[in-house]
This record gives sequence, structure tokens and C-alpha cells, in this order.
Amino acid sequence: MASGQVQFGRKRAVPGCPNPLFLRWLTELRDSAAEKGQRTQFTYQKAIGSLRKYPLPLRNGREAKILQHFGDGICRILDERLEQYYSEHGPDAPIHSLPEDDAPPPRRNRSAEPPPERPQASPRKRRQPAGGGGRRAREYVPQKGSGGYAVLVALYRHSQAAGSCGFLLKSELQREAQPLCDKSFTLPEPGSKYTAWSSVSTLIQKDLLLKTHSPARYSLTEKGRELAERLEKRGSPLKDGAQGSQTVDLTEEEEEEGEEEPQPGETRTECSEEEPAVALPARTGAEDPGLSGAGNSQASGSSKASWGGSSDPTPEVTLLPGTFEILLCVDFIETTGGSSARKQELVLELRRNGVQFDVRKLHVGDFLWVARQRVDFVPGQLRAPPARELVLDYIVERKRMDDLCGSIIDGRFREQKFRLKRCGLRKPIYLVENYRSATHLSLPESTLSQAIVNTQVVDGFFVKRTQDVRESAAYLTVMTRFLQRIYANRTLQSRSGDEDWGVLPPQPPPSPTPPCSLLTFTDFNQGAVKNKAQTVKEVFARQLMQISGISGDKAAAVLEQYSTVSSLLQAYDSCTTEQERERLLSSVRYGKLHRNLGPVLSRTVCQLYCTPGPLP
Repeated sequence: MASGQVQFGRKRAVPGCPNPLFLRWLTELRDSAAEKGQRTQFTYQKAIGSLRKYPLPLRNGREAKILQHFGDGICRILDERLEQYYSEHGPDAPIHSLPEDDAPPPRRNRSAEPPPERPQASPRKRRQPAGGGGRRAREYVPQKGSGGYAVLVALYRHSQAAGSCGFLLKSELQREAQPLCDKSFTLPEPGSKYTAWSSVSTLIQKDLLLKTHSPARYSLTEKGRELAERLEKRGSPLKDGAQGSQTVDLTEEEEEEGEEEPQPGETRTECSEEEPAVALPARTGAEDPGLSGAGNSQASGSSKASWGGSSDPTPEVTLLPGTFEILLCVDFIETTGGSSARKQELVLELRRNGVQFDVRKLHVGDFLWVARQRVDFVPGQLRAPPARELVLDYIVERKRMDDLCGSIIDGRFREQKFRLKRCGLRKPIYLVENYRSATHLSLPESTLSQAIVNTQVVDGFFVKRTQDVRESAAYLTVMTRFLQRIYANRTLQSRSGDEDWGVLPPQPPPSPTPPCSLLTFTDFNQGAVKNKAQTVKEVFARQLMQISGISGDKAAAVLEQYSTVSSLLQAYDSCTTEQERERLLSSVRYGKLHRNLGPVLSRTVCQLYCTPGPLP
């Protein structure tokens, strides 16, 4: 061979997948999920890609657990398919090669034979909507009674009303959409973490819903308005092909896989025969003795459901005596992180004392108590309906001495007390737990004692001192049994969650069995979010509290006269001399003793807001 001659040859073939049988089964599962429009198709596709890269043969589905994107569900399906394969082809059938009847045809010699005609696409892929173009044949249409359907129709009805602003806030949208939905927008069903509100992310992804501003404002896009108008005008499930429309009827499709789990951001609204949908509108007192105030209008579906705020003066949730139980709620931070042995000791002590408690995420406080409705299983339904919960007026913030020292140094101490006083509960409790000796702490013991006294005297908290974790658990146990006794014969009613957070309505006048006005747990926990959107007045209050010497009471006193920074600056501009500016706030009275704010703090605030450029 000449040195300059180039030899052409075929590249060495890349070895195929050593597990073709598993690959074929996963491909069938992916295609089946794609035909049904299920999001599990993407999970199967990831598993297929991971299996193609694995160079070793697998003996069963359990061994595939080491691969990425192979969970317990996929491995179980592969083992079931493998068991069926052995029953059909015998126990010695090879699994690392396809059966002879399923083997692909031999490779053709392209130089000797003409190329085969390109196969036509399947009918499902060739189907195009009327009018041509590359649009998908299956249009997204939410099922009637689902969260997506309720959101679209509620926003459309609001946009058609006179004087509509064109958008709704989250609480307003949930309130308007709840009567149109079969599931709750706030409480997930048992065994699931998704609510009807989870479908909003799907509407945003499909360009049907627009989310802007903070707090979030929700409005319909042009595409969403067209779909909502069709849903509203027809008022019945859309028929596939009716009047020439190519819209696919998703309301009449039955779920063939009843155990399919919803994906993040979506909520299943279809139910199989074994698990019918649970209707959430409130029942009348005749149907459930534990709930009253629903009224005939709610039974007919014309009024607002009992989830979310309502302008109806009738309480949304009313729990009668004997139809609820008192449950202690423990923040999950109290059971995780830090010294696990020490935090588990509190849980063990509560269990040893026979206290019924639930660990959940609390945005403020460490312990509180809820009145949870006792619900019974409904004949013909798999799970009991979700229980309503009202938060009692007692909340506990637990501090060890070392935690108290750290919170004072980094500023969390004042902020936590401020949020506890504004959380909407009337009886805040500070549980101070001694921990070893206070001599090794960064602050002297006298400073910590003074902080505890100020919490009780100045801030109005009830302070309970304990010696160790066991005594703290004993106090929580006694409090639980005390609340169970005093609320046993009380009627509990929910108050609106649309009120300003921290504004406590007056208690009703005394009566033989006075009803208690309480927040629902959802309204309480959502209102206590630390980083939620704040009003101008709240931001101004936080600014003032960053000044050394200004407490929550002093900031509140300033806000009574000047609710915003703009109003305070206008007052400074109206002053004729610099001395008058510095003394503008000195006569502001604060606290129960109505003391003056004083010239020193008044001068400090004046320097902060009236000095151009950085402070000296």
C-alpha cells in the first residue's frame, strides 16, 4: 500500500445496551404515559437514558436501584414484568437478549437494495387541528371541578363584573374559586401534600394565567380568557369534535391507573371508582352535628365555601362542644437539628405523659394548641374528609438560657417578641428553660434576668421558668389538659383571615356558653410567614425598631401619629428650626404608663431621617 494512499473503513460498532429487555419495557411504559398525557413519561425517559449508559447486565429490577432515576416504583414494575416474562418463556429464558420473535430484522446492505420507503407517522402523530399549522392536537382543558377549572372561571367572572380591576390576590382568588372546585385550595387530602392551588403553576406554564407584583396578582392572559369564556358559556364538559371543535374532552377520561401520584405543581382531579372525589362545601348542622352556620344557601352551592375568607357574617367554621379534640402542635425545629438526643428527650417525655401532639411547620412560636374537628369515614369513600382546625389563643416560645443569650446578641429577641404580639393570638407565653450554668455565657446573668423581667412586665408576656427539658414537657402536659378542660363545653367559631394580621377583634360579651372567636390554622400560619409581603406601615415600624432604644411599644406610638415615612418627613419640613425638628417626637407617649419618648430618641430619629448622606 502506497504511503500516500488513504484507506477507508467502517468504524467499530458501538456495543448495544446489555439489558435490551429492560430497555424495551421502559420504552413501552414511556410511550404509554405519553399517549395518556401523563408527566411520568419524563421520569421513564430519564431512566432509559441512565440504563443505556450502564455497561453491565442486570439480573433483576432490584439491582437497577443503583442507577440514577430508578426509584422503588420503576424497580418494582421491572420485577413484575420479569416475573411475567419467566412464566411465559420459562425460568431459564435469557433476559440479556430479546426473544427470537421480537429480535429486530437483519441489517440490510444499502448498496445492494434500494432504500426502504419512509414509514408514515402513526395516526396519533399525524392528527392536526382544523386549520393546519403545527399546533398540538390535544388542547389543554382542565376538568370541571378541578383547581384549574375553578381558577379560570373565577377570574373570568370577576373580569366581567362592573368595576373589576382585572386581577385578584391569592386569598381573594381562593375564596372566589372554592365553590367551583371539588377539592380544597388550602388543605391537602390525607396522604398528599398537594391542594387544588397546585394547579395554578400548570396554568402559568401553559400561558393561561399571569402572575405579577408582590403580593402576587393573578390575571388571565388572552389565551386563558378565551378558554375560560368557553368553559363559562358551555357550563358542561366539552365534547371532542362537537360543532367542529378539536378540543379534547378531558372531563370524561377515566383514570386507568388509580394509584398514579400527582407530580409537583399539579393536582389530580380525576378519581377512580374506589376513591371518589370528596366535596368540600360546608355541610348543614343536620348532616354533621359538629358543624353549624352553613345555611341552606351553602347547601345549594350559591354561597361561598367554608375555606378562605368570606364577607358573609356567618362564621365559616363552627365547632360545637364534643365534636373536636385539643391537640398540641410542636414546631419541627424542636425535634430536629442540634443535639438530637436532647430534642428527642422532649418528644419522649410528651409521649410518656400521654400527650397527643403533632409535629408540623410553625412560622412563629414553638408550641401551640389547635381544636381539631372529629371526622368520621363516609360510606363509599376511601378516606375521611379533612378535619377543620382552629388555633387556640395560647402560643409558647421556648428559650434555653444559651438560646436567649444568642438571640439578644443578634437581635432576634426583640423581633420574635414583636412577631408573637402580632400573630393574632391573645395569650403569648415565654418558656425559659435553665441549661447548666449561666456563668459561661457571653452576657452576664443579671442582663438575662433583666430581659426576662422586661418580657413579663413591659411586653405583657406570661413567663414560665423551668429547670430542664423534663419540667418543660410537664408544663406542656399540664397546659394541654387544662385547655382540654376549659374548652370542653365551649362553642368555637372561626374569624375572618382577611383582617390585618395582629389586629385582635374584641371578645364577645359574656354568656353561659360564650362562643370563642379563633383563627383557622391555615390563616394563622400563612399570616405569620416571616418574609411575607409587608405594608409601608410595617416596613416603617421595622425601620424604627432597628434604632437602639426603640421597642415595639415606642415604634407603635410613633406610628399612631405618623403612619408612614412620608408623613414624618412632611412634619419635619413644617418645622422652622433645627431644635424644633429634634424635639418633634419627644412628647410622644407610649406604653401603659404613657411616658414620653424623650429628647434623646427624638434627636436620634431626626438625625436618621433628616441627615443628607451617610451619618457621621
